[in-house]
Amino acid sequence: MAAGLTAPLVRRRLNVPAPVTIATAYAAPVALAVALPRTRARDVGVCLLQMWAYVAAYKMPADDLEAFERRVHVDYPVTVDRVLGLGITPTQRLQAAFARPGEARTYEKALVWTHWVWFAVPHTTVVWMLVRHPERFPRAAVLTYSVFNLGALIYWAVPTAPPWYAAQLGRFPEGPDPDRLPVRRMMLEEGQRFWKDNWGRLYDVLGGNPYAAMPSLHFGTSLMAARLLADAGPVEGAVGAAYAATLGVALVYLGEHYVVDLLAGAALAEGVRAAAPRLSPAARAAGRAIGSLQRRAAT
Repeated sequence: MAAGLTAPLVRRRLNVPAPVTIATAYAAPVALAVALPRTRARDVGVCLLQMWAYVAAYKMPADDLEAFERRVHVDYPVTVDRVLGLGITPTQRLQAAFARPGEARTYEKALVWTHWVWFAVPHTTVVWMLVRHPERFPRAAVLTYSVFNLGALIYWAVPTAPPWYAAQLGRFPEGPDPDRLPVRRMMLEEGQRFWKDNWGRLYDVLGGNPYAAMPSLHFGTSLMAARLLADAGPVEGAVGAAYAATLGVALVYLGEHYVVDLLAGAALAEGVRAAAPRLSPAARAAGRAIGSLQRRAAT
């Protein structure tokens, strides 16, 4: 556990290879499960350590931005979204129709906050299952964090830039045609306005990899949360679906993701959900093995 907590913090200073750092970080939640008997507190701790490892894996590719930029994909999502948008990307269409340069409208601020709230939504859903539907908690945790981890693997393999980054590179040329307005990054504008001097520090904590757009884990994990809540009850499911739909609109409108990113995130979430029945015997076997180790460690 100590090694898993420490490795992401000292990896640069000690020049620890990325595979060693990631393997050590992901060993921490397993170590906690072996060290302590199962309780709600231990379950929460395992989830927190899993996310600690995920954040390390998510941010690590951006350590050397120059090398990473040589591999980043910028054009193909623009091309796909132009097809989906019948010649103009949906982000451009939405911003041209509803946004006004230099003006932050109330609904835009609401969409930004919908985006920011996401950082708590998947984990709050897992905690909700732990507290209100404990029999559903193991499945909810495994499915949710599988989406996170598989997404991190894709970010390593196929780094892809979001719309706001493509706009900075001139992929959305300016011109007199309102449909050709450059894509604005409204989250950045609102963050600087609302958080003022604290925005830079906050962004450094929550950001870390500007080329993690494909697939959209914002949308994929929110869709998974909606599906898990729907399994628990119709009211919970309606809340989850409403949030996921609103977030999808926000991500495209604000220039954070392409529509194709959302489709890929949805495909990832649904793929994990579809694969779960076939993989559940292996997961249960792993759980029994960890439980056996825990009992041996306790004696």
